[in-house]
Amino acid sequence: MLEQPTFGRRLKELRLERGLSQAALAGSEISTGYLSRLESGARQPTERVVTYLAQVLGVDRSAFDRPPSGGSLAQALSIASSADDDEGIENLIVVLGQVREETPFLRWQALWLISQYWQRRGERAKEQACLEELGRVADELALPELQCRAGFQLARSLRATGEVTRALGIAVNAYQLAKSAGLSVTDTGSALLTLVSVEAEAGRLPDARAHVDELVELVEGRSDPLAAQALWSAATVRSRQGDHEVARSYLERAMKELDSGADLTLWARLRLAAASLNLQSTPPHIDRARECLQEAASALALVGTPVMRQELLTLQAQLAFEEGRYADARALHDQLHQDVLLLTYRDQVRLHILDSRLMLTEGREEEGIRRLKELGEQAGQQSNIDLAAEIWRILAESLEDVSQSRHGAKS
Repeated sequence: MLEQPTFGRRLKELRLERGLSQAALAGSEISTGYLSRLESGARQPTERVVTYLAQVLGVDRSAFDRPPSGGSLAQALSIASSADDDEGIENLIVVLGQVREETPFLRWQALWLISQYWQRRGERAKEQACLEELGRVADELALPELQCRAGFQLARSLRATGEVTRALGIAVNAYQLAKSAGLSVTDTGSALLTLVSVEAEAGRLPDARAHVDELVELVEGRSDPLAAQALWSAATVRSRQGDHEVARSYLERAMKELDSGADLTLWARLRLAAASLNLQSTPPHIDRARECLQEAASALALVGTPVMRQELLTLQAQLAFEEGRYADARALHDQLHQDVLLLTYRDQVRLHILDSRLMLTEGREEEGIRRLKELGEQAGQQSNIDLAAEIWRILAESLEDVSQSRHGAKS
């Protein structure tokens, strides 16, 4: 029998080949915790356990004498694409790192699944490295559909981490490729979605407005996730142009037209976006923001990713602040910082704004004002004109509040 950790890797390979979860293999004979430690190599199996595992797996004990092969990429892809959890993807990552002679099409499919896995986990650096490789494979295959998809996915990830200049060039190329190759509405619309979001982040609002109008026209008559995302993009652009009423109407329409059964994750994300927009309004629409967050929280209990849960906590903290529950807002803010922040650049800036405003309520006026000035300058340097304007407005209002407070104290 193989020694650990090789035995554990062979055991895991046999289990995944049969599509069994750890719970199914453990059964009532051993605990899943013990099985997990066996697979990781942390525990050495007993003779009784080896006999039991061989019986459940339907193999002879000699199957544990062979080192793990890692399996073929096709086999790992089949397991990963049919699994309901991330374990199959993790095995796929291992196999992809081992194989050398596989067709580019299989490599493409593997990289696509793996990039989505890293995106769900908020591992942006790993996601981007995977998408870079995805683009190289797409170029090797010379298929416009795959080149376009690799491009707009990479641009989205770069935008999320604040690399707007590079994201813009890639997004423009993906959109132009979709148009010149006459790609489907889905591919062209997805490329447009990405281009609009990057242009808006770069402060190129006239370009974003023209492209989002093109996008809304492209999906007219549809009531699917792509149409909902088009309306969401239109709302984002109108909001950054200062037209919050029209922006809210776009988002309300998107939420009304998208059934939760079509895409529960997008259904929840729309409500997070609506809550954020209502909280950013002047004055904030607190009741509607609260309703949207309550609906989003219910959905995220079922489909929430780590990133979305952090977005929810951020908005709940902002809501608590607007409702005057400063202690609750501070507790939620501090809870977020107990883990690595997975939020986008813009959401992290908003969290810093909240922290600065909380400092003012806590008597740390000079520190809070200094931080707001720094955030405003940084947003301006990053060409986030609407975000910078929002920060300077908040700073002006904060300075006025501080002045009135000091004047009242003297009186």
